[in-house]
Amino acid sequence: MAWIYLLLAGVFEVVWSTAMKESHGFTRLIPSLITVFFMLLSFALLAVAMKTLPLGTSYTVWVGIGAIGAFILGVTMFGESLNPLRVIAVLLIFSGVVLLKLATRE
Repeated sequence: MAWIYLLLAGVFEVVWSTAMKESHGFTRLIPSLITVFFMLLSFALLAVAMKTLPLGTSYTVWVGIGAIGAFILGVTMFGESLNPLRVIAVLLIFSGVVLLKLATRE
């Protein structure tokens, strides 16, 4: 169950980081409220996952999900560049997250 909480925490990190981008420096109310709500929800689920999973694994997987999700949304929603070096970097992050999952018993 801890891994499900961690996965959801990572997905909600992507939601709040995207909403933060849309808040334009917290000058737009609705995206700012979405940011705060999903940030708190993401942190809460991360904390629950950390009750069972190791700190290093939990935090790294959470950040990895957020980084990969933000990268994908940056490219698809915000027109950020997609070049081979950036793709390799994201694949390395993904590989690290998968290896941490495989190396952690739970």
